[in-house]
Amino acid sequence: MENLTPAGVFSTAYDEYHAGAWRLVAGAVTDEQLVRVHVNGDEFVRLMCTPRELDELALGFLRAEGLIANLADVRRVVVCPSGACVEVWLRHDVSLPGAASRVITSGCGGGLTFDDLSGRHTPLSASAEVTPEQLFARMHDLYQAAQLYGMTQGIHASALTDGAHLVLVAEDVGRHNTIDRLWGKALKQGLNTEGLILLATGRISSEMLSKAAKMGAPIVVSRTSPTSLSVRLGRAWNITVVGYVRHHTLRVYTAPERIRKPLTHLSPVG
Repeated sequence: MENLTPAGVFSTAYDEYHAGAWRLVAGAVTDEQLVRVHVNGDEFVRLMCTPRELDELALGFLRAEGLIANLADVRRVVVCPSGACVEVWLRHDVSLPGAASRVITSGCGGGLTFDDLSGRHTPLSASAEVTPEQLFARMHDLYQAAQLYGMTQGIHASALTDGAHLVLVAEDVGRHNTIDRLWGKALKQGLNTEGLILLATGRISSEMLSKAAKMGAPIVVSRTSPTSLSVRLGRAWNITVVGYVRHHTLRVYTAPERIRKPLTHLSPVG
């Protein structure tokens, strides 16, 4: 019989206790695996991730780390049959950073970046605007579009939107990986990410905000909280950081002028 379980989902049985009774359930959890990314034959990084669409994850990570600018820089991408490694061959030579350059982040699954998060990005000048109602609707759309989340409830999802509809959607066990996957998808489709809005289901960390700045996304939105460093970086880079988007409420932490408000007086609380 054909296995209909999609890649990224691990089928497993579990014992469930509910209202005083036990039952055996045939369920699923999110698949997680260590994947090595090799560049021009040399190991570049090891990522804990959801093992699906690994070419997009690898391409997005290389773009975020500045090793490629577009798909024209890439000669070949090969995902090994076991799914344990991705071989990326570039059209140019690169000097890969050593282990001493790694910055271990707070991302789920042991996220890392070689980027110096204390460095400066040019403040974004994009004049994108969106209404709270649009953010509520697009966040709802994200959860509807998150296929694996509907099966396991144990995975992060992100999306790029123009405010009117979702443009790209990605899922992964690591929230930082979802951003790299979005960029990988955009590279493969020849899509310019500048000016698009980034939606995320997970916490907005400094690493995620740095990736958003590189993508040119002027508004970053999450159903949960930003960190203190991401708020400070949002102010420095002129990125609108929006958190706790749920049940028709939201919080705007930085650059609030991009969120259109009704013509009513805004009274401070506390």
